[in-house]
Amino acid sequence: MAPKSQAQQLIEKADKKANSSGGWFSSSTAKFEEAGDLYQQAANAFKLEKLFREAGDAFAREAECREQCKEQNEAANAWWNAAKAYKRGFPELAIQALTQTIVHLTGTGRFRQAADREKEIAQIYLQETHDLRKACDSFERAGDWYAQEDATATANQCYKDAADLHAELEEYPQAIHRYEQVADQSLTSNLTKYSVKEYWLKSGLCALALGDTVTAKRNQTKYTTQDPGFPSTREAKFIKAITEAVEGGDPEAFTGAVFEFDQVTKLDNWKTNILLKIKRSIAQEGGPGTLT
Repeated sequence: MAPKSQAQQLIEKADKKANSSGGWFSSSTAKFEEAGDLYQQAANAFKLEKLFREAGDAFAREAECREQCKEQNEAANAWWNAAKAYKRGFPELAIQALTQTIVHLTGTGRFRQAADREKEIAQIYLQETHDLRKACDSFERAGDWYAQEDATATANQCYKDAADLHAELEEYPQAIHRYEQVADQSLTSNLTKYSVKEYWLKSGLCALALGDTVTAKRNQTKYTTQDPGFPSTREAKFIKAITEAVEGGDPEAFTGAVFEFDQVTKLDNWKTNILLKIKRSIAQEGGPGTLT
């Protein structure tokens, strides 16, 4: 039989300590503190062996020991370490561990750190499990926590990511609300004012994806009152052109406007997908350009 690794020996030692009854002169707190230290050592040994599931499990056992000792900060850190190990191939377990981390962080008022962990959850949902609904919810929750901690720029990034996902889920009114929220906040700083035209463009595309040219035009007028320079931007001219094409049921004019815009500002996947949805709403397909 192959000899046990150092990590396995440490796990056995930790299990024995955690399950021991203790003695007359030892407290249960001390027992769990010692077991927690051993689980942590075992977890790090598993990481050296690149056994990330086992490392995550050991960190999780450490976290449970810290909880027995009422050590909130240490428990949060252990769950986070478990999540980082689980992220190497076990996304659902990583989400569970991060959720436990957040419980401890919010319980001790550390909402900025909780927002960081919630953002991690959103990214796992988005990139690993491809659950857009849950990713959207997590981005919004993280945004709310960042906002209440005055981390405005990071909050806006989360809200923007949530808006993009609302649009992909065809929840266009919610997307418009978030884009306008981020734009309003961005207008207050000279460093972020330049990005407002992008948010208003996306808001306009969402209105057109709804088939609501009235809202699209009304919103463009509202944006002009907020920034008188907006109508002269390529984004505003583009929205105006495709709105008129949708109203006129003119796919050739629509495709021509898209082609012209794409020649200068390359369309990303998000814009391409929503423009295809808008074009399909026009009665007749066809015409030259980038959309087919």
